[in-house]
Amino acid sequence: MAIATLGVVVLDCPDPQALAGFYARVLGGEVISDADGSALRQGDRMVLAFQYSPGYTAPEWPRADRSQQIHLDLELPLEELDAAHEQVVGWGAKLLDDGGGDRSWRVFADPAGHPFCLCGVRR
Repeated sequence: MAIATLGVVVLDCPDPQALAGFYARVLGGEVISDADGSALRQGDRMVLAFQYSPGYTAPEWPRADRSQQIHLDLELPLEELDAAHEQVVGWGAKLLDDGGGDRSWRVFADPAGHPFCLCGVRR
């Protein structure tokens, strides 16, 4: 039996409002900011939160000594993957892995360096 529910995933970063804006463009939703940081809200729930981290050092993928620690898998229709790739790069993401021979996923770093995957799914 569960003793808790997931509230929100929080990402450390050097600029909470800017990173929240990046994910709002990728996922949709509204950016909410206060003195503690920023969050991305979709409807009545917070889906991601972003907190300022002094001296933030971005993870590097794939490196054991600067591991990613956490990453987001973001799903979209497979036929929209190429267009989404161009959009996130235009918004400041950096391509880390193009999926090699598997054209259904790609790994990127967000503007603060957190890895995330765009995963094309057949619907």
